[in-house]
Amino acid sequence: MAKLTKEEIVAALKEYTIVELNDLVKAVEEEFGVTAAAPVAAAAAPAEEEAAASAGPTEVSLILTSCGAQKVQVIKAVQAITGLGLMDAKKLVDAAPTPVKEHISPVEAEEHKKALVAVGAEVDIK
Repeated sequence: MAKLTKEEIVAALKEYTIVELNDLVKAVEEEFGVTAAAPVAAAAAPAEEEAAASAGPTEVSLILTSCGAQKVQVIKAVQAITGLGLMDAKKLVDAAPTPVKEHISPVEAEEHKKALVAVGAEVDIK
C-alpha cells in the first residue's frame, strides 16, 4: 500500500459526513488506544485554576455611582449593557448609586466600565 500524504488525507476527509468522521475517530481511538483531546483538557484545567486563584476575585459588581452630565447617553449605555428596556434603564440610572450588573467577571466589568465612563458616568467595581 502506498503511503498517503497529509494533503491526500485531508482531501479525503473533506468528503466524509460528520457521522463518518465520528466513526473514524472512534476507530482510531480503539486501534491505537488513545482518546481524542482528553490530555489537553486535563492539562489546561490546573493552569486555569492557578490563574484564577492568583488573579483575585472571580465575580464583581459594577456600580453606577453617578450619571454625570450626559444622562441620556448613560441610559443608552446601561440599556445596552443590561438588556433592559428604555424605561427600566432610566429607572436604574435615576436610582444611582446602584448596581448595574452583579456577579460578573472582572474583565467584563472593566469593559462595561470603559463604556460607561466614555459617556460621562462615574462607575465603581466592587
